[in-house]
Amino acid sequence: MATDEDFFEGIYGLTEQEQTAAHYARFADRYEAAMRENGYCTPARCAEALRSAGVPGETAVLDIGCGTGLSGEALRAAGYAALDGMDFSAEMLAVARAKGLYRTLWHGDMGALPANARYGAAVAAGVLNPAHAPPNVMDAVLARLAPGGVFVFSLNDHAIADGGYEGRVHELLDTGAAELLFREYGDHMPGQDLKAWVLALRRR
Repeated sequence: MATDEDFFEGIYGLTEQEQTAAHYARFADRYEAAMRENGYCTPARCAEALRSAGVPGETAVLDIGCGTGLSGEALRAAGYAALDGMDFSAEMLAVARAKGLYRTLWHGDMGALPANARYGAAVAAGVLNPAHAPPNVMDAVLARLAPGGVFVFSLNDHAIADGGYEGRVHELLDTGAAELLFREYGDHMPGQDLKAWVLALRRR
């Protein structure tokens, strides 16, 4: 029988989206319990960063890799109600849909959004790492923000070790595509001895 520890041991070794989606489908029914038991705090940190960046509560926010809605819960608690979500796991989305947190949910990656969809802010809590999404997802997200829109995301220790994610952040800042509003290193999932940067970029 698969255990919660099997989830954590397996997830960071995956590199293909299809493998990752299958892994989450396998654990969708106990994903939240496992994350909470391991002290997963990045959704709350990201919601706080959005507030720290001065994003008003009425702003339309896209929750990228929303999963079962843990980040949606944190955003709602921080005062954000105009939420849309997306995830490549249909099983995780089914859990999120039942919570009634989101106006709209999309199944897939950034390409699943309508061509004219634009947001005042986006959040990717626990999403940007080698098992889930490559560094160029940052560009795709910024392209979906209105000018001046804010993108809050985390980079856990696995993403930091990869190097490509922080490198892409520096490129976006150096080219003037984005402005850094917030950056803080802290707990991600204490039960797995993982920490993460939380960053907020403003699209220019």
